Amino acid sequence: MQPSGAQHNPEVLMFFDKDTATFSYVVKDPSSNACAIIDSVMSIDYPSGTISYEGADRIIAFIKEQQLDVQWLIETHVHADHLSAAPYIQERTGGKLGIGALITTVQEVFGTIFNTGSEFKRDGSQFDHLFADGETYQVGNLQARAMHTPGHTPACMTHVIGDAAFVGDTLFMPDQGTARADFPGGSAHTLFRSIHKVLSLPSETRLFMCHDYPETRAVAYETTVAEQKAGNIHVKDGTREEDYVHKREARDATLGMPRLILPSLQINMRAGHMPPAENNNRVYLKLPINAFKH
Repeated sequence: MQPSGAQHNPEVLMFFDKDTATFSYVVKDPSSNACAIIDSVMSIDYPSGTISYEGADRIIAFIKEQQLDVQWLIETHVHADHLSAAPYIQERTGGKLGIGALITTVQEVFGTIFNTGSEFKRDGSQFDHLFADGETYQVGNLQARAMHTPGHTPACMTHVIGDAAFVGDTLFMPDQGTARADFPGGSAHTLFRSIHKVLSLPSETRLFMCHDYPETRAVAYETTVAEQKAGNIHVKDGTREEDYVHKREARDATLGMPRLILPSLQINMRAGHMPPAENNNRVYLKLPINAFKH
């Protein structure tokens, strides 16, 4: 857990899940106890099917220690590499659970892949709030805005809270480039345009990553618009869309699926809830054969 930000800006506390290389954030209004929690993680031991909540419990303990008022639990998108702990945290802290309005598109795609049937509603009703592109909201006295940034998935949103932007899987640190765009509903062309929406924010805007996968340096989670424009290996200033798309699609063709994609999608499209228990009161996750092969 590390703090970031001057007193007149949102206070951003990072929580790192090493197993999935995921950053979760508590974003606090410095003038009140109001906060938002972004992209929380529920742990799973995939071979045994065991669920645990160590990372989520660290966030809950911090919220209670600091006597914070959780107003929002935000998912930047339906993650394919980790399970959301939002309902678990919400039950203990309160707050509204929100995601981008095009979650319905993602639910339709993956509801079909996992053959969920009529028990799974594909209208986003599992969430408390569906953010529209450009919608504004408050975290205490902080002004926040949801910005639709699809390409990695159709429903990806960047949340701009004060001078801080939480970009989900749209961008990585400058030396890591950008997210992949080969999942169902993804598009490298669309991702390029979304990234440029993010990079049109003021140059000093702090950008907070959802993941980092360094090989030779320490893990990093914060950069700026200026740093991305100057040095992102995929989309720095002067990069043409056709060159980016060629590089991105060539790279994506070499990638395997994320280790936790199958449990993650089934749970995250349900807002972090498990599928209904079967008639033996046990919950099961499906493994669709050949659904995600290149």
